[in-house]
Amino acid sequence: MRRNIVLELGHRGVHYGISLGRSGIFLWQTVIRWPQPTRSFPLLIQQIYSVGAMSLSIIMLSALFIGAVVALQGFNTLEKFSAEQELGQLLALSVVRELGPVVAALLYAGRSCSALTAEIGLMKATEQLDSLDMMGVDPLHFVVAPRFWAGFISLPMLVLVFDAMAIFGGYLIGVEWLGVDQGSFWNNMQSSVDFHIDVMSGFYKGVVFAIVTTWIAVYQGFAALPTAEGVGRATTRTVVYASLAVLGLDFILTAVMLGGW
Repeated sequence: MRRNIVLELGHRGVHYGISLGRSGIFLWQTVIRWPQPTRSFPLLIQQIYSVGAMSLSIIMLSALFIGAVVALQGFNTLEKFSAEQELGQLLALSVVRELGPVVAALLYAGRSCSALTAEIGLMKATEQLDSLDMMGVDPLHFVVAPRFWAGFISLPMLVLVFDAMAIFGGYLIGVEWLGVDQGSFWNNMQSSVDFHIDVMSGFYKGVVFAIVTTWIAVYQGFAALPTAEGVGRATTRTVVYASLAVLGLDFILTAVMLGGW
């Protein structure tokens, strides 16, 4: 019994190790295929619109409500200590350091990464990738690379949009509804939030999350079984793996940025 468990764990470990190695080679082959200005630039713009601009509505709406909730909860807590004027500081630091990059990345994984996997997986199932290869067109250059670089560009921008909308939502609740002084709200925020330490740390997290989540999405689509069931399972794996990667990397990046390591 114990031997069977050890063998099963060993087989799974080898399987995941092989998959990780293949995905690493896949990432390298994708990265070196930088879109050419004349041939691939229109495809890159199209994918930026698809994975970035089309995600703006869910990003902005979610950020507005999250900022409002943080402001409401923060006000109720700070009011107990007669420190409600510090609401702007609490809101901004919570959003730009953690909530902005993490929630934006999770929303991006659920909306855009799943779509990337399904799209590439469907192209594989209908033999479109094989047809491109037979015509002498590199599928990695024509299909995968534009989508990867579009995600790399779009997610950090979405993080900044999320930050701005969340702070605006907190302003509506804190200042317009709960009556926090507007001058104190903005002044405390500006004096406590450092652009390089706080805002850019969240932006850097967005860059790392963009690389990892988009990498997972395009690889799962490219490696999916060419069946309807295979594409569905690949899409599910993309959302699960990308979400877990975001949460795990957030802890590691936070520890590094705060000097814990």
